[in-house]
Amino acid sequence: MSSLTVEQIYLYPLENARNHHTDTYELVHDEENPIPVLRRGQKFTLALRFSDRAYDKTKDIIRLIFSFGPDPITIKGTQGVVTVDPTKKYADTGKLWNVGLLALMENTLTVEIYSPPDCPVGIWSLKVETNTQKSSEPDKIQNYENDLYLLFNPWNCDDLVCMPEKRLLDEYILTDVGKIWVGPYGSSRGREWVFGQFDACILPAAMLMFERSGLPSTSRGDPVKVVRVISKLVNSNDDDGILIGKWDGEYDDGTAPAAWSGSIEILQKFLDTQEPVGYGQCWVFAGVVTTICRALGIPSRVVSNLVSGHDSNSTITIDKYFDEKNVELEDYNTDSIWNFHVWNDVWMTRPDLPEGYGGWQAVDATPQETSDSVYQCGPASVYAIKNGAIGCNYDVPFMIAAVNADIMRWKRNPECDLGYSKISCNKYHIGRVILTKKPFMYDPNGDRDREDVTLQYKSKEGSKAERLSLLNAVRSSHIGKVIYELPDAELGDVEFDLEELDLINIGDDFNLIVKMKNKSNEIRHIEALLSANSVFYTGIIHNSIKKAELKYSLAPNSSEKMKLVIRSDEYLDKLVEYCNIKIFAIANVTETSQTWADEDDFQVIKPKIKIKVPSSVPIRTPTVITLRFVNPLKKTLTNCQFNISGPSIIRSQVMMHPDVKPGAKVKVTTEIMLTSVGDKKLVATFSSKELLDITGSAKIEVFDDNEE
Repeated sequence: MSSLTVEQIYLYPLENARNHHTDTYELVHDEENPIPVLRRGQKFTLALRFSDRAYDKTKDIIRLIFSFGPDPITIKGTQGVVTVDPTKKYADTGKLWNVGLLALMENTLTVEIYSPPDCPVGIWSLKVETNTQKSSEPDKIQNYENDLYLLFNPWNCDDLVCMPEKRLLDEYILTDVGKIWVGPYGSSRGREWVFGQFDACILPAAMLMFERSGLPSTSRGDPVKVVRVISKLVNSNDDDGILIGKWDGEYDDGTAPAAWSGSIEILQKFLDTQEPVGYGQCWVFAGVVTTICRALGIPSRVVSNLVSGHDSNSTITIDKYFDEKNVELEDYNTDSIWNFHVWNDVWMTRPDLPEGYGGWQAVDATPQETSDSVYQCGPASVYAIKNGAIGCNYDVPFMIAAVNADIMRWKRNPECDLGYSKISCNKYHIGRVILTKKPFMYDPNGDRDREDVTLQYKSKEGSKAERLSLLNAVRSSHIGKVIYELPDAELGDVEFDLEELDLINIGDDFNLIVKMKNKSNEIRHIEALLSANSVFYTGIIHNSIKKAELKYSLAPNSSEKMKLVIRSDEYLDKLVEYCNIKIFAIANVTETSQTWADEDDFQVIKPKIKIKVPSSVPIRTPTVITLRFVNPLKKTLTNCQFNISGPSIIRSQVMMHPDVKPGAKVKVTTEIMLTSVGDKKLVATFSSKELLDITGSAKIEVFDDNEE
């Protein structure tokens, strides 16, 4: 009897996908060449059709060999070899590959396969070997013609990425449109972002990324190592990664970060060109990270830290230096304060850490500081960050500084041993609030869907627990210990308070106001410097808008306000992307040598795009949508374009628009075709050379007239 000849290997792409929570992947639905997308640690069905005869249980030998990466080997987990046992009806679960015989009909054999919950994630190949008992003939081999994706399985309690509260996976794995909070504290807003993790380009782009990562095949089942590589390869600083970071406002040779509406176009361009894509900033990096993580099966959320510390020298402080005349020493000031910074949390168990350090882990793909000599960050246990547990891999001290560092200001003083005296210490400014999107909510017109997760990252500001965790972390830095052991500057008898600004609409005037109160019985002479600067959201100053040196004589036990008025025509032409402004004040009291300083950031508010679209439309029906807003500037907008996208609605459609005169209405109309039923989300952005980051979104319910 000759060996069986396999005519077809069929993996039931759609049927298996429904059981594996992968039926929303476009690869599965490809009409010409559907690709199986499965989750590890879960059974799936496979059929073999033979061309010459039926399977003989007593004589035929059938082996299925699943292989991953170069040089696959079973002992390292990169190969699974299973032999069909006619007496075994169902595949066992456990730590090894397994097979069970489900049905035998004429020349077709149907089996059930089980993959281990820790096997590598990515593209596997399959070949079938057939032979007969006691045969001396070589095996007949038939290769499965398609790729086979195996993903992480957060629904399986044996997978390290399993979430105990399964309903949250609807948000952190299956939701393909979300929000990313951007902007300074007090004026932040949820910016719409299309993750689009089920688009046909996403998994292939992720595989290209892993090819360039240098991560061994044997490590691609470990979520700790996988997400660390993602944080490294989503930026292109050390490798040919996905996105080029840029923050200088000059994007003519690429796409301005503010023009992106989601991850699909970025990953499609990376896949098509095989080159890094320009350009990204922290929230763009974070959007792409969540897309890749959710596509691979790792629960992920985007996290925004409003007022974020960037500690460049591992002191867990943000230090600012001034000379004797209160002039900032820019060359010394390597630390910075970002108006906001965005990273990701991913969910996993951490077997490499003590019990209790699993759960959410911070991962940051924005290239700020190197870790292990390359630009990567995390996964850092959020529990470790909160408790100052600096010995827990990876990059916990850097993340602690981002959310909880103290701001220390130093003034040159030759009489001090360090050459500088501490003039102020602000323990409350960094990490004002940490936000993410609330599960199961999406508010296209407001921020009702924002969730405050600050207390997950640190104890209540100013509490004993918060101070103890920070001081515990400072133990890792010799310089940090020296700095924190120094006493704070003594409080003087003049109180100063920089007023935080309310929302300022673009084109409005505003005032920089400092309240002063003399609590002494003697006159006090005040010398102050007030300034307003346009800044990038990273805290880097771009333009000086206005500054003033002021002198006051403050009567005993009296109060007064110093004020600097900034008119719209003084700042409009000096704004850079996102329209952020930093106000700063520093003051000296002549009689006591008391020095005080403070600063605040705010964003000039821009209009949103209003999207006019029917609340519900029938499937496969052309639908007209209208986008509009008013140019708020007193100058013409040039190089104008709209970007519209939405999963299952429209794939990143770019529409150019003529120049827009000052104060003019901007309006465009286009037509979209909706191809799947359910609640859909549409996201739009507008960008021009003069004005960026105009966004809007809308919900659409798509129904099928033919359904009863």
